[in-house]
Amino acid sequence: MLACSFIAHAQEMLVPINYNPFVQKQPEKVVAKATTALSLPFFEDFTSYDVFPDPLKWMDHSVYINNTMGVNPISRGVATFDALNAQGAPYDSFNNATLLYADSLTSQSIDLSSNTPGDSVYLSFFCQPQGNGFYPEPDDSLMLYFKKTSGAWQKVWGQEGSTLQQFTQVMVPVLDTGFFHGAFQFRFVNKASIGINDDVWNVDYIRLDANRSATDTAINDIATTIDPTNLLNDYTAMPYRQFTANMTGELAAQHSFYAENRYGNSHSVDYGYSATEKTSNTGIFTSSVSNATVAAYTGQQFQFPTYNISYSAPSNYSKVILENKYFASEPGSTDPKDNDTIIHDQVFDNYLAYDDGTAEKSYFLKQFSTLPAKLAIEFHLNQPDTLRGVAIYFGRQSPMAFNKFFSIAVYNNITIGSYFDTTIVQPQELNFPGYVDTVNHFWIYKLDTPVALNPGVFFLGVIQPAMSGSDSLYYGWDVNRIGGNHLYINATGTWASSAMAGAAMIRPLMGQPVIATNIGTPLKPETTDWTVYPNPATNIIWVDMEDVAPYTCEVLDAQGRVLLRQANLSGKRTLNIAQLSSGIYFVRILAGGQAFTPKKIIKL
Repeated sequence: MLACSFIAHAQEMLVPINYNPFVQKQPEKVVAKATTALSLPFFEDFTSYDVFPDPLKWMDHSVYINNTMGVNPISRGVATFDALNAQGAPYDSFNNATLLYADSLTSQSIDLSSNTPGDSVYLSFFCQPQGNGFYPEPDDSLMLYFKKTSGAWQKVWGQEGSTLQQFTQVMVPVLDTGFFHGAFQFRFVNKASIGINDDVWNVDYIRLDANRSATDTAINDIATTIDPTNLLNDYTAMPYRQFTANMTGELAAQHSFYAENRYGNSHSVDYGYSATEKTSNTGIFTSSVSNATVAAYTGQQFQFPTYNISYSAPSNYSKVILENKYFASEPGSTDPKDNDTIIHDQVFDNYLAYDDGTAEKSYFLKQFSTLPAKLAIEFHLNQPDTLRGVAIYFGRQSPMAFNKFFSIAVYNNITIGSYFDTTIVQPQELNFPGYVDTVNHFWIYKLDTPVALNPGVFFLGVIQPAMSGSDSLYYGWDVNRIGGNHLYINATGTWASSAMAGAAMIRPLMGQPVIATNIGTPLKPETTDWTVYPNPATNIIWVDMEDVAPYTCEVLDAQGRVLLRQANLSGKRTLNIAQLSSGIYFVRILAGGQAFTPKKIIKL
């Protein structure tokens, strides 16, 4: 298992996510040097809804733009530096002890040729270690570099890793005459210890301008900040037909958004919102414009009664998206306006969810080798429906979990403090985790047998079998979940309520048939047994597959990489593993379009 910082409670663990599918499958950005250098002032507060930095301002895109990793951000959106590359995967997936330069954020060229050190040019920004991720170690750091006329980069500021802090403003003067040229650039870089944690730094509200001073720290802005609340009182998403079957019971009494007065004195703020069904562009509701006086350096929650949703979906299975656009601004002010608005999409689709779709950490059960590890999430239905599949967001781990398997179970009852549970159908076995991104960033499993469910409560569960090498299978964990997580665990032989704040990112897929992420998931249980021996082994192993021919035999390492492969085999055959280093490996049989359950061996 990956050595890392973690949060533990009894048998439950939280670790770094080590994977970001939101950037993993984004279209590759073509980022090039701007044809014309930018001019002062330079300002960026990352209010874009794109996961990559604005290419008109930035040269690279290895950081992650989001509004979930920062704690009390200065304004909506932060740039997150971590140990994940532009494809959302670890910079080093195989060496857990690596300390390396990770993310960078490089500005486009800025013309400072008409300025001098006497113009008092300052770069200011806010930074925060850890945020909603894990903190950077003392050996890790966030650094700032300026580009000189010669093209050399000079380090002008740095901060060592530490635990969570509030966003702190940093003021860096531009003093060296070598910085004042027509192609000046600045660059943030973080140093991350791979395998220790995800080393999160958040950067926000960057300003570069002349005629400033070390005391020019005033922000003078009215800005929206963290994400608005959901319209639903418990779920974050559900099918529209389930919602309309009990609209009164599912709607929250109120919804709200958050804004901050960053001025040094109180200000009058206009605020309101509008709601539109996004697919059809149908207007649903527009609030009146209200006014409030917000004290200096104070955040405020603006609340509204939940509006009546009188929208008829085209069909019983239509996807419905209510776009709620909130605003808070000071009339007539000249402060930045993009951050006055924030949007929250209330999604009604074919799934039930308690999470917001973004994972800040990974969750796993600390499994005993001789016991299965079970988790189950409680859901409810307002009308009869059919469970067709399961969507799971897996957290990457090192070694990778390609060879780990699990079962999907559906319960109508579990008993706290007891081993007792009642499955509705036979658990679907031999599912393997997947990490390739899909449209909604989850790996999709289609149930072999759809489950007809009545109104009321059911539990969707995942079982990791004992003695299977399936310990520590990681699931995405949404730390921004407010309220109960509806999660129950059984890692010691009895069921218990989860003690973790947040939500496991496992969703039941309801209604019409679903398409699995790949045709090989889930696998059918094998009807043919096979053996591999001796175990432990030194130089030679025997593989005995008497009933199926031809077959292919592979030897994989703990990361899932194929090290040895022999095809067109039959019966009992030997494999020479003398060249492999001592350690744990997996032997896998492929035959008839089926991958048989891998068997673990130890090489002495």
